[in-house]
Amino acid sequence: MDVETAEKKEPATQLGRGLFWQDMQVGARFRTFTRTITETDLVTFVTLTGMVDSGFLDATMVGPMGGRPVPGALTYSIIEGFIVQSLIRGTGIAMLGCTQEALAPVHVGDTLHAIVEFEDVRPTSRGNRAIVDSTIIIFNQRDEPVLRYTSRRMIAGRAEAAE
Repeated sequence: MDVETAEKKEPATQLGRGLFWQDMQVGARFRTFTRTITETDLVTFVTLTGMVDSGFLDATMVGPMGGRPVPGALTYSIIEGFIVQSLIRGTGIAMLGCTQEALAPVHVGDTLHAIVEFEDVRPTSRGNRAIVDSTIIIFNQRDEPVLRYTSRRMIAGRAEAAE
């Protein structure tokens, strides 16, 4: 392949695209990568969001959860980032609903991952898309569940299926 004709040949397959709804089967499970929550993550997140409570920012304060707790919203956001980057990149259309249940505290230094399971996949009557319900459970480095949430998303389908 030469430089002049590289873009003129048949289109190249897109790398990194998430799953189309036709690839999402009820009961399918996926494990995210892991990520250690750092002091920088905590300070940046609470400053950006305005969650500047001393329980998050005062390193000398030891509250009922012990250690340096991080907001549940940060825990959720880290895992949503993994999901967007991998499972639904380029195919996620909208987050339609979300419920969350905190199960245990997360602290600076904890390493998180999640298991995502598809609970329901319903094609819509309009267009090439579906409503996909998932349950996501986030675990720490000791495989203890720390947060459970559900999501309802609109996911795109393959272009040829719309015809």
